[in-house]
Amino acid sequence: MPADRLKVDVEGRSLEVSNLDKVLYPKAGFTKGEVIDYYTRIAPVLLPHLQDRALTRIRFPNGVDGGSFFEKNAPAATPAWVRTENLPAPGSSKGRETIDYVVADDLPTLVWLANLAALELHTPQWKVGEHPDMMVVDLDPGAPAALKQCCQVALLMRDRLASDGVAAYPKTSGKKGMQLCCPIAGTQDADFVSDYAKRIAQELEKEHPKLIVSKMAKNLRPGKVFIDWSQNNAAKTTVAPYSLRAQDVPSVSTPLTWDEVEAGAAGKRPSTKPYTAPEVLKRVEKQGDLLAPLLDGGPELPGR
Repeated sequence: MPADRLKVDVEGRSLEVSNLDKVLYPKAGFTKGEVIDYYTRIAPVLLPHLQDRALTRIRFPNGVDGGSFFEKNAPAATPAWVRTENLPAPGSSKGRETIDYVVADDLPTLVWLANLAALELHTPQWKVGEHPDMMVVDLDPGAPAALKQCCQVALLMRDRLASDGVAAYPKTSGKKGMQLCCPIAGTQDADFVSDYAKRIAQELEKEHPKLIVSKMAKNLRPGKVFIDWSQNNAAKTTVAPYSLRAQDVPSVSTPLTWDEVEAGAAGKRPSTKPYTAPEVLKRVEKQGDLLAPLLDGGPELPGR
């Protein structure tokens, strides 16, 4: 076996990992081996959020500065033990009717993906064969608005959703914005969920026109926070909690407490610094999974 390849046993599965010293985050010196180590250590809290969900990966075989590609279909030479699900391909740009999606239900699959430099892991709001069991609202700041303004909008959104009996749980995107994740009943289709999120975004825009925009046109966004309700479209995915992101540093989509969001809204914590993989591991050791309530289900969304 070549010197840069190593056979490992992961929960009874035999895998071959390679090029562990290859630097995937050049500005931080963060290597492929460290990526695999992070995903291995974060697996206990990450895997429940990937369970039964069709996985879209963004791979960076030559590091975050070396180009990337989206991958939905299971790649060639996918091990037979990796779970795949043949599902319709809504919105496919390649004319496919179905896609063989990878479903990352276990640690061996996660390690296998990390070895392929699948740095970013994105999931839909639904589990295989089911209606959405989660609503996601993406908060995207238009400069000079930043994370501070996202936190302000997150609090407004939290309180508005609470009036409908809907709980919201915040996380960073790992880039410049935030997401709110809301557990729902899983009995309503994606169009219903998307329409509800759009209606709430429009309400808040009307109440706070200098801070919030609900329309997608980019020329409307400078200085405001775009509430992207369209994330709930059946064809869309959102970065998974605890996924790495392709930034200068190995930043992570990081669950937050509402105390942290309130501090951010008041400008009492850095508005631009992302949490990195080592920091997130320490946070989880101390706090556990702040998004664990997402796994317990939620209410039906109200109609108009």
